[in-house]
Amino acid sequence: MTVHPLHIEHAWHDVGAVDDIPERGARRVSTAQGDVAVFRTGDGKVFALIDRCPHKHGPLSQGIVHGHSVTCPLHAMVIDLASGELTGADAGKGCAPTVPVSIRDGRVLLAAPTVGS
Repeated sequence: MTVHPLHIEHAWHDVGAVDDIPERGARRVSTAQGDVAVFRTGDGKVFALIDRCPHKHGPLSQGIVHGHSVTCPLHAMVIDLASGELTGADAGKGCAPTVPVSIRDGRVLLAAPTVGS
């Protein structure tokens, strides 16, 4: 029996202009995988996480963005935007899945996985 490795590619979907996301803020985008929170930090970096805190499923898009982190609005858990991991005293207790994001010509593109051969 021959086993072929699974190859995952991404289809990129334009979800809006970078300037539509406030600095140190977020926007919620509905996707086939569920709601995604797209964040813009004070230094202009853009990150995307599934819009659900790993603790009590609070809406991360309504959280407070500081540095490269967001604080969940329900219980003040702090999530690293790059990894989705909880930080500080809650480190190792869960993670919010990340969504690949790309910026092209001032537009935010989110990746939706597709299976290829």
